[in-house]
Amino acid sequence: MAAPGGKFWLWETKWKQPCRMGIYPFMFAKYDDFVPIVEQLTKEGFKEPYDWDAYAQVYFPKAEELLAEAEKADQEGNQKKASEFYLRASAVYRISRFPAPRSDKQRYAWQEGKKAAKKGLALRERPTREVTIPHKHGLEHEGKEILFYYHLPLGTTKDKPVPLIVIFTGLDGYRTELAVWIEGWSQKNVAVIVLEIPGTGDSPADPKDITSPEREWSSLFDWIDEQAEIDHQKVALWAFSTGGYYAIRLAHTHHDRLAGVVALGGGCHYMFSDEWLSHVNDLEYPFDLANTLAYKWGYGNDLETFKKEAMKYSLVEDGTLDQPKCAKLLLVNGVYDEIFPIDDYYECLLRGSPKEVRFVRDAKHMGEPESFSIILKWLYRLFEIEANPVDQLKTLPARCKY
Repeated sequence: MAAPGGKFWLWETKWKQPCRMGIYPFMFAKYDDFVPIVEQLTKEGFKEPYDWDAYAQVYFPKAEELLAEAEKADQEGNQKKASEFYLRASAVYRISRFPAPRSDKQRYAWQEGKKAAKKGLALRERPTREVTIPHKHGLEHEGKEILFYYHLPLGTTKDKPVPLIVIFTGLDGYRTELAVWIEGWSQKNVAVIVLEIPGTGDSPADPKDITSPEREWSSLFDWIDEQAEIDHQKVALWAFSTGGYYAIRLAHTHHDRLAGVVALGGGCHYMFSDEWLSHVNDLEYPFDLANTLAYKWGYGNDLETFKKEAMKYSLVEDGTLDQPKCAKLLLVNGVYDEIFPIDDYYECLLRGSPKEVRFVRDAKHMGEPESFSIILKWLYRLFEIEANPVDQLKTLPARCKY
């Protein structure tokens, strides 16, 4: 909707402050880059429902300008400046395809944003590389490859193996932005993998198939098992938002392959109910959440069919939560989450083996920022690391240098 005074409603009510602070979903971003974009969106009178191609197009000139600056700095040998500008360009492309690449130009934005992020991360002082592995457990109709970021701390060798944290992204935040966590873990001498969940980013899994996640995770963990530089007794998973659903599932289906699992802001059962899906478009999420979930689960624009069939993905209905074995599992969320109901975590606690849980009082989705310190402390204990979460949180790139 349009805000009073002809302003762009989404910016004024939801995104202006996060952009100033450089926090979700504006990771690696600079506030000044978005000011002319918002001015143009306001001038053109954008409001819901958006024409996604036209919406994305408004962002492209600024992204291309930043890319040109990045390439110039790269040619001049200024790697730090080049890295920052590549990542800023990726951030602009990200917001143009947010919350999901549902149109041709949004899909183009995802491809261009990936290219920019890959270059920017490779030029950092602690570089990150993109890895492609075979999806060897995939079915004939599924994608043949799994793409993810893989970062090893400097000095890591097979004689000095390190712990590994696997990060599952969410509904709208992909590896290009969740890469913000890599630097902090690298400084703690922990390797990092960041990849998307089914139905998002480059996941090869069939989003409609209830069992497809297990096949993708089996392919991933088979590859991890072959990496001599990893301490295989200290492999953990941290999943964000919708990724939390897959974390809970994986903690049961692959319980013997992980030392611990963190599901931050996830769901498992009521998130799929018709009642919940019928109301979430008008709650905390800045876009049409139910429609975006339908798209992510492979239903395209057919929200009504998704609402009728979504309970088949419930971890209660399919028996996952009643399985007798589960990896060490920490559930964290804000009590007043309006994206996935806190009732889902109660459901987890009432079934199967015992779990650990921490609810953040007076907080909404994911319980930020308090939840991050809770989780980092838990993972430090798991990895036997002596560290202060505050130091790691300071590594998140909230401010641009150039």
